[in-house]
Order: sequence, then C-alpha cells, then structure tokens
Amino acid sequence: MTHDAPDWFKDSIAQLNDPQNLRVWSIIVSLFGDLAQKPGDQISGGALTRIITPMGIKPEAIRVALHRLRKDGWIESARSGRVSVHYLTKFGRSQSAAVTPRIYARSAPATQAWHLLIAEDGSGQSALEDALLLPQYTSINRTTALGQGSGGSSAARAFEDLLVVTASDLKAPRWLQSRLFPGDLVQSCRNLEQALTTIAPALRSATEITPVQIATLRTLIVHHWRRIALRHPDLPESFHPDDWLGEACRARVFQLLDTLPQPSPPALDLATGN
Repeated sequence: MTHDAPDWFKDSIAQLNDPQNLRVWSIIVSLFGDLAQKPGDQISGGALTRIITPMGIKPEAIRVALHRLRKDGWIESARSGRVSVHYLTKFGRSQSAAVTPRIYARSAPATQAWHLLIAEDGSGQSALEDALLLPQYTSINRTTALGQGSGGSSAARAFEDLLVVTASDLKAPRWLQSRLFPGDLVQSCRNLEQALTTIAPALRSATEITPVQIATLRTLIVHHWRRIALRHPDLPESFHPDDWLGEACRARVFQLLDTLPQPSPPALDLATGN
C-alpha cells in the first residue's frame, strides 16, 4: 500500500481484508468479472498490481496466480508495447457470465412454485446428482432435491427415475434452514455486513478517490459477496433462518457499489500511467 493513501482508504481495506483467507487467483477472477468481463476488455499488468497490492498481496503472488489462471484457461496474456495486458478467455467470460446474475441480483427471488425430486435410496442417487448440476436445484439430503418452478411433466420426463412432487407452498423447518444456511456461512455474512456498515460513512464522504482505489474497494466487496452469494441457495426469504443477514448484507453491498462507480479498464491504465 502506498504511503500517501488516505486514512479512510487504509481503514476500509483493513475492514474488508482477510489476508489469511484470500486466494489470489480467486481475487483476480472477481476483479475481471466485475471490471473487465466484456470481449475486448483488458487490464494491464501495472494496473492489476496497483489494484491488488493494497490488499497485502505481493506482486510475486499475483504472477503465480496469473500463471495458474492461464494454465486453467481463464486468462490470456499478451504484450501491448512495453507492457503486459491480461484478459478473460472465451471460457473465462462464459464462466463469469454464468454466475453474474446471482452475484448482482439486488433482491432475493420472489416466492414461486416448487417441486421436489426424490430418489430411491441407493440406485437412484446418480440421477439426483445429475439434477443437482442444474442451477435451479438445491440439495436437501442425499435422496431429495428442491427445484424452482412447478416441475410437472417436464421434470418427470427429464428425471424419469425420480419421484417428482409439485407444491405451490412450502414451509422450511429449522433443521432445513440450518442445513441450507450453515453457521459458518451465517457468520461470514454477518462479518461482511458489519464491515460494510463500518466503512460506509467514509466512502460516502470521500471527495478524492482514484479509479484504482475504486477498483480495489469494488474488488474486495464483490469478492466477499460473491463467496457468500454463490454458496447460499437462491431461495426466498421464507426459507431464511432468523439469524441470516443476507438481505441486509445484499442491500449494503449495492449501496456501496453504487457509490463506487465502475471504472473502465482504460481509465485504470491512465490512472497508473501505462
């Protein structure tokens, strides 16, 4: 972190940062998913370093993470004059696009019709595992999955080895709420909501904030929210346990992202002098 960074920026990083649990490759995925997901978007190596190093991550770790992401087919790198530029591959863009609706949804889904898939204990479980690869299904236990939508004949045809039960109204008992929203996830959400509440006044009152500082803060906010949003099932509030702060956290996330307008990749390069 640069010595001339303002105190509010350092304090915000300290509230949001968790160096022991930050996987650098995952931070980079969050960064590109938020700031450079479109075809043709690219971020220079200099800009990437200046965005990520305030989190306490060394440039060497960034290079190792980029190497991994290139090897896994997420990122491509090239030379542009004297600098390196990095961009999502077609695979990386498709993977980012697939989860974008979940990450950036501003409200929980409305209550709708549901159906249950029930497998025979033992031999029917492989069919249930296939169903759980689809985003509209949530595992309840080893033989049962909850699906969004009425299901009906289409689900019965798709999963002919499973019992399909349609319901217009479901009540989630406490044991199911605890299974869908385990304690460590509830705590992670509470921690993020508290951190965002703490830094919100300083961010709203900041008068001079650079595109790179915005990118650093957005990356941390999106990264932590992404880890929560993609882990908890996409279910309406009637399924949430009493101690779940997901909707309060979601509201805080987007309040702050709205105060930190998304900088364009060229703006990041101009800000870093590349």
